[in-house]
Amino acid sequence: MPAKKRKRSALKRIRQTQRRTSMRTIGRSAARTAVRAAREAISKGGEAASEVISAAASALDKAAKRGSVHKNSARRRRSRIAKAAAKAKKKT
Repeated sequence: MPAKKRKRSALKRIRQTQRRTSMRTIGRSAARTAVRAAREAISKGGEAASEVISAAASALDKAAKRGSVHKNSARRRRSRIAKAAAKAKKKT
């Protein structure tokens, strides 16, 4: 038997889903990478840590805006990074 033909609307929905999934994956990955870099910078200390922390916060905000990460989850991660940075700064 021949394969069932799909409707044009179904094909369009498949394309949209694939595009959306890939964009969300990219955003989530960028946020994770930025958070990892921020944590490393905080543990090492130094002047460049503040720039890396702000980049991580920005990446989390963008991911939340696009729907890659839940809004509250992004805020929580931002808060934890800021808290860790303040704690590290207080020690030195």
